[in-house]
Amino acid sequence: MYKRIVMPTFAALDFETATYQRNSACALAVVKVADGQVAESFSTLIRPPTDEFRFTGIHGLTWDDVKASPTFADIFPAVDAILAGCDFLVAHNAPFDRGVFNACCTHYGMPEPGHRWSCTVRAARAAWDLPSHKLNVVCEHLGIPLDHHEALSDARACARIAIAAAEVGVQL
Repeated sequence: MYKRIVMPTFAALDFETATYQRNSACALAVVKVADGQVAESFSTLIRPPTDEFRFTGIHGLTWDDVKASPTFADIFPAVDAILAGCDFLVAHNAPFDRGVFNACCTHYGMPEPGHRWSCTVRAARAAWDLPSHKLNVVCEHLGIPLDHHEALSDARACARIAIAAAEVGVQL
């Protein structure tokens, strides 16, 4: 008999940054999962505090792409509303995304989210013996489509990894 796993409500987040400065978020995606299903998605470009871009070669974004976009402070209310009711947040390499979120909150004088964070890199290590647990490798193993370093694609993939890990008994 198949046993259905009851999953808590969580949100998968992915930030892209313009520079090494944690407050330089230039894109954010949030995918909220309720009862093991995607319930809501949000994705936006963000205008960082400066026009410096060092990571265009990774994510393809430039100042011209984001200069007319909202700031983190502008999008914070929408993100905060999505995170309401979440038991925890997940990210692939959660220390990075948590650091970006907190640095942006600090920079703009917003409250940091009080949620617990879980890392899908750690969950993937616990669930599957792979040569690497980078996002693209885990996605390939699980058959998850990925447009790597596109925030919404990365957040969707992270959500699916969290669900798959929970299904094999990994505690998030």
